[in-house]
Amino acid sequence: MPAKRRTQKQRRDQAEAALLNAAAELIVEQGVRSLTLARMGDRAGYSRGLVTHYFGSKQRLLERLALATQTGFVPGLDGLPPGLNRLLRLIDGYLGMVGQVSVAHQAFLLLWAEAATASELAPILRERDEAFRADLCEDIAAGIADGTIDPGVLPNDVAIAIVGQLRGIGLQRLLAPDAVDTEPLRRSVTEHWRRALALSRT
Repeated sequence: MPAKRRTQKQRRDQAEAALLNAAAELIVEQGVRSLTLARMGDRAGYSRGLVTHYFGSKQRLLERLALATQTGFVPGLDGLPPGLNRLLRLIDGYLGMVGQVSVAHQAFLLLWAEAATASELAPILRERDEAFRADLCEDIAAGIADGTIDPGVLPNDVAIAIVGQLRGIGLQRLLAPDAVDTEPLRRSVTEHWRRALALSRT
């Protein structure tokens, strides 16, 4: 039986995935500033014209890469209701994924670190952090509402602290993988936030 022909959407999705993976590899190997649409196309085996057609500009490419590397980063959260349990699952799962040091996550952390001094990156990464904090705030607000999180907790302050801690651990892991063992950190960091946020029963 002949192989089923892929649809145009399937071909486009495959090409975009290959191009984004090539971009991530180039960022990890040579830095953000060395990334060009032409070099990404060469790495992935696609023409410059196709790359330009899909992304249009380096800025648009970086936006897509930042989104793609973070979407669904922590598996197993879909379907979980907002609240303390989902928040703790996210923290534990994030550190578990950091321990795998994938090329995509390395590229995102390098983009994030460079955004502090690169004007073209700052809006992209600011938006990703805002979305991350919004998700955390939703969990905290839901936990306060259902009585599992202390009502004295300030959601935005906690969200800022959690994002800073998780991203910071990721950067340390990237710089010194042998010095940062994420498996014990998963337990200690998750337990820290469980104790810090939980409503006292005394």
